[in-house]
Amino acid sequence: MGTSPSTAWVAALLAEYYLMIAFAAVCLVVAIVALVRCLPKNAQRFEMSFRRTKGFWLGMTGGATALGAVGLLSNLGNGPFGLIFPVIAACMAMVYLTDVDPAVSE
Repeated sequence: MGTSPSTAWVAALLAEYYLMIAFAAVCLVVAIVALVRCLPKNAQRFEMSFRRTKGFWLGMTGGATALGAVGLLSNLGNGPFGLIFPVIAACMAMVYLTDVDPAVSE
């Protein structure tokens, strides 16, 4: 009895593992949506609305997508960046989606 882990403990760790993978996947999807929404925008709309350039936002959303992918892969392989990279990716993407995208879409 002393060396085998309890079933509740194993279930809790398994639930945490799947929740972290789901969290990282959702963050990656948000970053991909931001990148896809940034691609077709006219570059002049960014300057007309006093935002940074389109190249800057493509770099930010592309970087967010890369960080989200690394975070998801890190979660799948129990790597060290499983939580922080998806959080950073989601923050970068949400800044674009909530502030810049509505301004350049008008």
